[in-house]
Amino acid sequence: MATAMIVYASLTGNTEECTDIIEKAFEELGVDVEVVDCMQADPEDFLDVDICLVGTYTYGNDANLPDEIVDFYEELSEIDLTGKLFGTYGSGDTFYEKFCQSVDDFTEQFKAVGAIEGAESVKVDLDPNEEDVAKLKLFAKTLVEKQAST
Repeated sequence: MATAMIVYASLTGNTEECTDIIEKAFEELGVDVEVVDCMQADPEDFLDVDICLVGTYTYGNDANLPDEIVDFYEELSEIDLTGKLFGTYGSGDTFYEKFCQSVDDFTEQFKAVGAIEGAESVKVDLDPNEEDVAKLKLFAKTLVEKQAST
């Protein structure tokens, strides 16, 4: 059975809702999944799973990482995840010029430590609508299929 760990940060509940959708999709696909709030997460725990995920919102006009996930982001740079599959997702507001920038930041951080992108990032405008739910389920399915083929 494949294993996955989802680390997330959510302020308004939108990213948490995305996380719940992905968690359920993984469970339906037979994946043993653990969901961890970023304040309790340790990047080294990614070494023990097949699929590594980070979900986050983007904060403010300057498209900053949320304060509560900065330490996790920085510690992630110290871990060798060569060959591990990863996926990133999050919520944002298209009102801002740098929509979901934190998702892109985590994608680049994962690549910098040798991880392999298993599915294209999913970016949700505010809370997930029906189309977003379908994209999040496909995101999980794509990750599982990629993991199974490695």
